[in-house]
Amino acid sequence: MTTSFYYPSREVQDELSSIAKALVAPGKGIICADESIATMGKRFQLIGVENTEENRRLYRQLLFTTDPKISENISGVIMYHETLYQKTDAGIPFAEVLRKRGIIPGMKVDKNFVPLFCSTDEYTTQGLDDLHLRCAQYKKDGCDFAKWRSVIKIDKTNPSYQAIMENANVLARFASICQSQRMLPIVEPEVLVNGDHDLDRCQKVTETFLTAVFKALHDHHVYLEGMLLRPNMVTAGQSSNKTHSYSEIGLATILALRRTVPPAVPGILFSSGGMSEEEASVNLNATNNVPLCKPWALTFSFGRALQASALRSWGGKKDNINVAQIELIKRAKANSLASIGKYIPGSTEGSAGGEKMIIDGMEV
Repeated sequence: MTTSFYYPSREVQDELSSIAKALVAPGKGIICADESIATMGKRFQLIGVENTEENRRLYRQLLFTTDPKISENISGVIMYHETLYQKTDAGIPFAEVLRKRGIIPGMKVDKNFVPLFCSTDEYTTQGLDDLHLRCAQYKKDGCDFAKWRSVIKIDKTNPSYQAIMENANVLARFASICQSQRMLPIVEPEVLVNGDHDLDRCQKVTETFLTAVFKALHDHHVYLEGMLLRPNMVTAGQSSNKTHSYSEIGLATILALRRTVPPAVPGILFSSGGMSEEEASVNLNATNNVPLCKPWALTFSFGRALQASALRSWGGKKDNINVAQIELIKRAKANSLASIGKYIPGSTEGSAGGEKMIIDGMEV
């Protein structure tokens, strides 16, 4: 077994490390605006808006042209391919709008899920074949980081060893390709919330999946200081009849991370996993307040849990843009406080209330 390999050049290491530190700067997190066209259709259906390219552009414009003070709490935005090449009413590319606000543009680069052959209804994620070309182009077009999501489901027979190993290897290959093109990879190994499993089962599966992911990252010589992790928080399945306190969820999450994630990783950006806006903020706050050593920045990379109130307030109407942007700023501030353990539960009300965000754990 050979041990001869190289990390990226010092210049590339410094660039990747700088991007990572900027994305997880104290009190800052990421907006996920990377929903596919089909998923945006589901969002729009809830508010009675037609799923057209122009309506999608108008909604993204609402998000990206929010008062520049939002950059106090938002460090980056993950976009969908269509969104990167859209422009404001004034003809300014969205990536340029974000850059002027001090917000780093990023890109979702996986090409969705396909069935894993001979598994029991499990999946792998596709899109590696031309990834180096797409990363090179996205970097040229203003993006400094990329995200790739792979999912594991929990049920009576799953996850299988096959699914864990396959998805861990795909995530590592993605991260390696990203770094070769000077893009910071955000590695997203997600244990789906679908199911009736309890908190302990989710913790054990999360630990198993993360262990495999970091072994694969090591095997592919990924520079850990130049990547970020976007895992699920450890929660019981959405169909479980058991309830757990925020502190129990925070502790289970931190224990799983302490057992699997090297301290070389600069930061962990949690997904919201179908939680309501308030649940996501309070769980993030509880995680940051667990009285154990946490060597990484712990912050947010939320989609629906940042946008639900803004989307509902907008409702597709031009006259509601300002109100919707105020909702977005409020929720960004709430999550900013949660990322440093200073959020007061119930202190931020939104028009979406306690509305659960889950539509389908497999949606993209």
